[in-house]
Amino acid sequence: MTEAVLTPDRILDAAEDVLRRFGPAKATVLDVARALNVSHGSVYRHFKTKAALRDAVTERWLARVSTRLREITAAGGDAQDRLRQWLDTLVECKHRLARTDPELFATYTRLTDETREVVTAHVADLAAQLGRIIADGNDQGLFAAPDPLLAGRAVLSATARFHNPVNIAEWSDPALSADYAAVLDLLLNGLRTGRPE
Repeated sequence: MTEAVLTPDRILDAAEDVLRRFGPAKATVLDVARALNVSHGSVYRHFKTKAALRDAVTERWLARVSTRLREITAAGGDAQDRLRQWLDTLVECKHRLARTDPELFATYTRLTDETREVVTAHVADLAAQLGRIIADGNDQGLFAAPDPLLAGRAVLSATARFHNPVNIAEWSDPALSADYAAVLDLLLNGLRTGRPE
């Protein structure tokens, strides 16, 4: 590959491969440049620092999770069904990523500790999506949440056991599906009766 065809996406592809092979502690920008057969200066022209490259890699990985969720948020229709579908999709996506590429999933979990601003923005986006669905539910007369954004953050927090990678050790628990269904029913009931009389 020549430097003339180097793009941010190709750099991110190579960075992901390097992270998979070496892990975040040992992966360097020089390793990424070697994988691309370019100088490390060429990589730095696209990403000014190693931290910027790691942030971009993490953002792209998180986008794999949130793209489908945005589609569900914007889809319209019954908000209760969308909320359930949104959470099911989040949980399924995280579990699938952990199952199909456990080394890379573990690497990204470690990377998120180093890219707190990226993760904070991602979590805020997820909570806002939930808030939009809950606001739609209020408009449809399905929910009675006085503050949809606050309710969205609460739903995301209440379901963290099922989708937050820090809880991955619990994901093989045979009771997890039943627990998830119970939590989801409890949350939906709470949203339906959330407005004080």
